[in-house]
Amino acid sequence: MNSIDPVHSTGIPTEAEIVRRATDLIPLLRERAERCERERMVPAETIQAFQEAGFFRILQPRRWGGYQMHPNVLNKVLMELARGCPSSAWNVMVLGVHPFEVGLLPPQCGDELWGQDDSVLVSSSYAPFGTVKAVEGGYRLNGEWLTSSGCDHAQGGAFVGGRVQENGELVFRSFWVQRADFEIVDDWFVVGLAGTGSKKLILKEVFVPAYRSHVIGAYDQGSHGAVENLYKMPFFYVFYAAVSSVIIGMARGMVDLYIEHMVPRQNINQAVGAAVNDPFIKGRLGEAYAKILGASSRVLANTDEAWAYAARGELVPLEVRIRHFATNQFTGGECFDAAHMIFKKTSTRGIWMNSPMQRQMRDILVGANHITQNQDNIGDLLGGHLLGNPLPQPNPFGVKPAMVG
Repeated sequence: MNSIDPVHSTGIPTEAEIVRRATDLIPLLRERAERCERERMVPAETIQAFQEAGFFRILQPRRWGGYQMHPNVLNKVLMELARGCPSSAWNVMVLGVHPFEVGLLPPQCGDELWGQDDSVLVSSSYAPFGTVKAVEGGYRLNGEWLTSSGCDHAQGGAFVGGRVQENGELVFRSFWVQRADFEIVDDWFVVGLAGTGSKKLILKEVFVPAYRSHVIGAYDQGSHGAVENLYKMPFFYVFYAAVSSVIIGMARGMVDLYIEHMVPRQNINQAVGAAVNDPFIKGRLGEAYAKILGASSRVLANTDEAWAYAARGELVPLEVRIRHFATNQFTGGECFDAAHMIFKKTSTRGIWMNSPMQRQMRDILVGANHITQNQDNIGDLLGGHLLGNPLPQPNPFGVKPAMVG
């Protein structure tokens, strides 16, 4: 009797297959990277290629046609795609992580979002720029929400973040807002990652039913106990690790470009001749590559460790969550340092606008500035925790202060 591969029998690709699809797209993404930056959004045909490759289904619940895979599958895909075009990979990261968030909400939300078309995408803007008021049956939202990456491709609407008073407490919530309920304003004129199309969303008197919202950072049996195992992973962690993975891919892309630049180069001002014989060129490349590999190994290992709990239907312990959430946030700084280290060795050849290295460097600069890569504040939190300090309030772990008396 022939055995049937359960993965292929469900139409879900293996991890190796879907990562290979990402690697195979690198030349195409590099070819389109300049256009992506010039048009300040990822081309629609690139998004279609990502759809066909299944990247947006990696974390989508199987109930709605998704693959519901290990989060490291998305992380590895992002590490490949960003080698070719950081902005395009950033869109996959943002638009690809929100199906995970839908898995935290009541099934009614997924039915409403994907009932007619299970390929519809959702963007986001989590920083609480606008105002939220609790009203009967839900919430009333008003204001502007900045930097919604990939919003032009997100016909399923957006998740927006906001703080709202509930039972005498200021709560940070995420709200799923449908596409008809907001206006997109093109204000995305930036030094790097211009192709992400991270434009402004404007909401005016938008009512969001309570079931389309969840508390960001909540992590206990009440918020995660009843969801399927994949979605027992902390949402903040999955999102932050995905951002770190894109930045790792950007830095790997810089290494690719650096090697291509240096292999044929001759040093006309030094006696060593061929650039590949220059000890400083070799030394900087080796050190940069080691930094990038170290960041990659940490993100993947952290995710594997968290998955070991979630796959058993368990919540990830607080000590593990703190360590993972904090250490991944050093990725941006480490990868920027690595990329800048080798960019400097390109001398003037790397600074011309027709050089992809300068665009890759600018994209890494902006990616490392993302709030998920805030190594200064998170270093203080992690160091204080190791020294026995209580967690600050509010904190991203859903931990409330201990009751006194």
